[in-house]
Amino acid sequence: MKIAVTGSNGYIAQNLIIKFKSAGYNIVRIQRAELYEKESLKKAISGIDTVIHLAGSPIFRRWTKTGKDEILNSRILPTANLVIVINELPLDKRPKTFISASAIGIYMSGQSHTENSTDFSKGFTGIVAHQWEEASQNLDHSVRRVIFRIGVVIGKESATIKKLLPIFKMGLGGKIASGKQPFPFVHIDDVVNSFFWACQNKELSGVFNLAAPQNIDNKHFTKALARKLKRIAIFSVPELALKLLFGEAATVLTESPQAYPEQLIKHGYRFKYSDIDSCLKEIIG
Repeated sequence: MKIAVTGSNGYIAQNLIIKFKSAGYNIVRIQRAELYEKESLKKAISGIDTVIHLAGSPIFRRWTKTGKDEILNSRILPTANLVIVINELPLDKRPKTFISASAIGIYMSGQSHTENSTDFSKGFTGIVAHQWEEASQNLDHSVRRVIFRIGVVIGKESATIKKLLPIFKMGLGGKIASGKQPFPFVHIDDVVNSFFWACQNKELSGVFNLAAPQNIDNKHFTKALARKLKRIAIFSVPELALKLLFGEAATVLTESPQAYPEQLIKHGYRFKYSDIDSCLKEIIG
């Protein structure tokens, strides 16, 4: 079976590719330039069984006008091009499955959401996620469409853990702002396993929240990480300091929704790491 992957240099994609290759799948890496050139893209995905779409410019940076345009366009334009190209392919050459990343940032912050929630954020992260998902809505019905709204991905090589570990090991760790903002996390192994599971389960379609079942906030995560490292975590990062550093983008750290994976659990997926303690035990040892 052939799997095409966009955003193949990213953290999630690199781990996905290892998993699929170990299972005997043939991986085709879609290059960034191909996503903007329809004829090249059509050749690349012709005869592919499944397209896994992960391409998108990093969202956590200062949101200048240019930066916002790049973040939006890096998701919407490639997705729209993929849909156009897939729909134009003859049935015998058309992918049977399209699996795309999205983000739990689509939801209103400070609330708990299942996949049935339509209480979407009107902030920039909500706009990005919503338009990203809308860009694939015109996919032909002959193609199974799966959308994963992904939480904060943590793992030994994840950006979150790599940035936090040195700080916490020095005993300088602490909560962000009030620490009361939800922290919807998911271990990289569960991200990979969910994509693999969705690829194999031909009856699955629709939207799935990809976050661990345990609901915690930033303060809970901070304490759990410090406890695992046998360090104190008495400091805090003031919201004002974050706004001075990152501007509007500071809301990525200070505001968040909680997302419960109701549909994943309903359809039989079993999380390998369902709580923060088991995640950190694997990551830190």
